[in-house]
Amino acid sequence: MSVTDAHERTGAEEPLRDVDLDIGGMTCASCANRIERKLNRLDGVRASVNFATEAAHVSAPAAMDAQTLIGEVAKAGYTATLPPDPDPEDGVERGAGDDDADDGSSAVAADPELVDLRGRLLGAAVLGIPVILLSMIPALQFTYWQWLVLALAAPVVLWSGWPFHRAAAVNARHGAATMDTLISIGTVAAFLWSLYALFLGDAGIAGMRHEFSLRIARSTEADAIYLEVAAGVTLFVLAGRYIEKRSKRRAGAALRALLHLGAKDVAVLRDGVETRIPVGRLAVGDRFVVRPGEKIATDGQVVAGRSAVDASMLTGESVPQEVVPGDVVTGATVNQGGRIVVRASRVGAGTQLAQMARLVRDAQSGKAGVQRLADRISGVFVPIVLAIALITLIAWLLTGHGAEAAFTAAVAVLIIACPCALGLATPTALLVGTGRGAQLGILIKGPEVLESTGGLDTVVLDKTGTVTTGRMSLVDVHVADGVSGTELLRRAGAVEDASEHPIAQAIARGAGELVGDLPEASDFEALPGRGVRGLVDGVEVSVGREVGEAAALEIPPALAAAVADAEADGRTAVAVAWGGAVRGVLTVADAIRPTSAQAVARLRELGLRPVLLTGDGRRVAETIASQAGIDEVIAGVMPEDKVAVVRRLQYEGRRVAMVGDGVNDAAALARADLGIAMGSGTDAAIQAADITLVRGDLRSAADAVRLARRTLRTIRGNLFWAFAYNVAAIPLAALGLLNPMLAGATMAFSSVFVVLSSLRLRTFRESGSGR
Repeated sequence: MSVTDAHERTGAEEPLRDVDLDIGGMTCASCANRIERKLNRLDGVRASVNFATEAAHVSAPAAMDAQTLIGEVAKAGYTATLPPDPDPEDGVERGAGDDDADDGSSAVAADPELVDLRGRLLGAAVLGIPVILLSMIPALQFTYWQWLVLALAAPVVLWSGWPFHRAAAVNARHGAATMDTLISIGTVAAFLWSLYALFLGDAGIAGMRHEFSLRIARSTEADAIYLEVAAGVTLFVLAGRYIEKRSKRRAGAALRALLHLGAKDVAVLRDGVETRIPVGRLAVGDRFVVRPGEKIATDGQVVAGRSAVDASMLTGESVPQEVVPGDVVTGATVNQGGRIVVRASRVGAGTQLAQMARLVRDAQSGKAGVQRLADRISGVFVPIVLAIALITLIAWLLTGHGAEAAFTAAVAVLIIACPCALGLATPTALLVGTGRGAQLGILIKGPEVLESTGGLDTVVLDKTGTVTTGRMSLVDVHVADGVSGTELLRRAGAVEDASEHPIAQAIARGAGELVGDLPEASDFEALPGRGVRGLVDGVEVSVGREVGEAAALEIPPALAAAVADAEADGRTAVAVAWGGAVRGVLTVADAIRPTSAQAVARLRELGLRPVLLTGDGRRVAETIASQAGIDEVIAGVMPEDKVAVVRRLQYEGRRVAMVGDGVNDAAALARADLGIAMGSGTDAAIQAADITLVRGDLRSAADAVRLARRTLRTIRGNLFWAFAYNVAAIPLAALGLLNPMLAGATMAFSSVFVVLSSLRLRTFRESGSGR
């Protein structure tokens, strides 16, 4: 939705709500700054306008109508609309061009602004290139060639360049100046001077010759024309803007792709009959059928059938996951195996896909500190450039260089100084970086997160559910003499399968994986404090921690040693007995994730010092830490004390990242300099974190830090280029060392360079993978 309820503030402050607006008519960062300042002048309003996404995110008093905000944008000379609501037929939020490819002709056809821009660019190219060639190559200059050049250049300046002139006029009416002001003044001035030289000066005479020079020559007579400047600058700037707009579409492609991952319709079961309906009409509790090759319509729980589900498009995980009744599945993933029936648990905006899209959109609409600095600079840049151009004009006139040279130098200053690259440096990199992260299952909550990754030196890893799997698993099987492991697992697994206890379920699950289908136990009975028992194959089997002691059974020395070793390592040992003797011991533990050691190694490579944090005893913690390759262990920590541990590390001067998944990790995640939540964890942890790992794989934490740092490096590199370009180019233009036409080409190239630099983030790959 375009208007969403925000959290209500406590105290006397008025409740706020969030309003998203699509902004039209912006041509540079200065436009975005003007709109932002205009909106922020309203009482109680906090607005952030993003030039790259052409959108505004506004926090406004709940009583304020969205039309008030739209009207305020209109007063600034721009258009604003509420984004389209989700399509009720498919539940997917739609926008202009969303159905089209990221590039190619279909993308252009979907965007009226791109269509118009392409038409003007083609016209400028067809007419402007002959103007440039005739003006730069004396050998092509026939008698009265200058009048043909005028005829060709006039449509380029007046029609192809009309968007610049129109925007400059609109901004002038509102007492503002933007990049379009500089381009319009520069090209119109060059065109008008040429008209003066042709009709009132000596440039219109027969045999007039014109030679191109990189530098501005001293001149005292009106015998030179600058039609190639007016046409060339218009052509180059239009080309740069067209490429820039096409590239911006590609930069936002990841979010559009994410929005369109979902299924469009679903086969819902009504009274046992399958009925195909649009997915937007699906309700919580509905049961629906998913056949092989179909997308799962929404988040839910499997109630019938077994299959393998491919979640790669949502999480980046390439290996399909086996699902059975009781397992949770996510909407937009693909059923690759058999037919399954799913009960819907979340629909519409509550699904994981919708939440992912919302997180990515919020991140792309925000602003990092470095971008706010760039915005402040670009906001005052245009008036400063106009002043520099005027000073340049006066200085050249006072030093006796003549009106032509003075005028040319001033025009060069106007054109070279357009701050396009400055306004695009941060938002385009943010668009691509967060979009690429979403494709890999890494959700970056906001742009300020990027800056917090730079100085990190410590990563605190919660043990349960982060370094370990978070659920009990069968890890060891010890058998008495004369007993086979298969027999022990079949009988113990059959009895435990009838129990709902986590340890019993771990044994049953492990036994089933090792020996296949388990027999059914009869006469099952739970023994409080001791375990369970039941009949398997006509034999009474008892399983439990106290089975041997309760029945006064002697446990063989080898099995007793296995029990002692397990307890020393913090694991749970369960005895299995039948026929009046203990036949074996099964060891259950929260096992380390297979990828945790690899993840810790990657975190070390990033300069992060890993710390294991757990409420378990030191012996258990050190065992897990040694397996994962972690040297520093903080054990025996109560849930409420985790935040204190993070605070203590920060007081020691460390910059701390925290990785966790549980409710008791939420406060520590919020306190850390960077909070990373495992996507398999609780909603509280995900809300408190700065980055969410959808896949729930600790290796993604290292990839998240790498991606954030690379995005930040790209932003800084873009800003350096933009600042260096303007700082170096303006003096060159003012000193007459830069021809205005080359200034226009260079300015256009700088914007394209920044966007293409940001697009390199699309090539980011996970460590050690082919992705």
